Amino acid sequence: MIRRSVLIAASVVLAASGLAACSTGATDSADSSADSASKADSGAFPVTVEHAYGSTEITKEPTKVATIGWSDHDVALSLGVVPVAAQAITWGGNDQQSTDWFDAELKEVGGEQPVRYNADTSIPFTEISKATPDLILATNSGISEQDYKKLNEIAPTVAFPGDPWLTSWQDSLEMIGKATGRVTLSEEVKKETEDAIAQAQKDHPQIVDAEYLVTGVQDNSKLGTIGLYGAGDARPQMLTQLGMKLAPVADELVPAGQFYTDVSAEKAPELESEVLINLGYTEGSFEALQQDKLLSQIPAIKSGHYLDITDQPLSLTFSAASTLSIPYFIDELVPSIAEAVDGGKVNVTAEK
Repeated sequence: MIRRSVLIAASVVLAASGLAACSTGATDSADSSADSASKADSGAFPVTVEHAYGSTEITKEPTKVATIGWSDHDVALSLGVVPVAAQAITWGGNDQQSTDWFDAELKEVGGEQPVRYNADTSIPFTEISKATPDLILATNSGISEQDYKKLNEIAPTVAFPGDPWLTSWQDSLEMIGKATGRVTLSEEVKKETEDAIAQAQKDHPQIVDAEYLVTGVQDNSKLGTIGLYGAGDARPQMLTQLGMKLAPVADELVPAGQFYTDVSAEKAPELESEVLINLGYTEGSFEALQQDKLLSQIPAIKSGHYLDITDQPLSLTFSAASTLSIPYFIDELVPSIAEAVDGGKVNVTAEK
């Protein structure tokens, strides 16, 4: 498993105490960061970052970063920036409303857990303001333009570059690297991550060029429709980067600018692909799809090339793919994907 902390240490030589102080929101107070060596590039500020709602100027290196969305905090931390506040991971998260990959990297850099707030249905402006951030990152989020304007009153805010929730991990990394003045480090992290993906292709050659679909079942008792994820969603993006090919029917059925659509179970025979990867949101979806009169007619289920994932944290590794989660995805899920491609019905459930 690749380690961001090793890369950071190789890029800038810092004592352990200096790293903790320099990383935003780490174990020492933010005020002490001025006394530490910075990992920002020389001459990085001021900088302007373009996004869907215009552009944001950041005049100096931020020391208190807040994040919105389920991956910006990962990307920031992979660059040595520990957020002071971040969105709570309410689906697939651990007891601290965080993730194991974030926590592992946080431990490596000696940082403290950020304040967590629930932003699933609305933006908690008051809670974010209390954290007194000097930069807000929302590069992979669904904030509205009105939300953006309110957040920008709290601190300079960087929104997503195109459509909401459809930002690739590469674009988030580039934008956050620029906003935090760590462009050089972001390029190194990008290469390291891409190298890991390339190695996964070599380790599992059967997945290359395999045609796939990603679906989702919310309720096993309501199988009149099945969710289908499109090319812009993080899950197909990640699988395509592994060398797999999204089946054409996904582009035909998922509207442009949307990450998924609901498909009638009556259209199950039209969902043609070599392998089906289904995200089951409740236990039992593996059996439910195979037993349902209509959805069992999905070609990949009939042919026995079927992966069902009800382990939420593992689903999150590519549902909100980031520079920290991708190594976990490669280690924990890619072997199961390869098994399904080979011709297996694979059920990945949470450990009891």
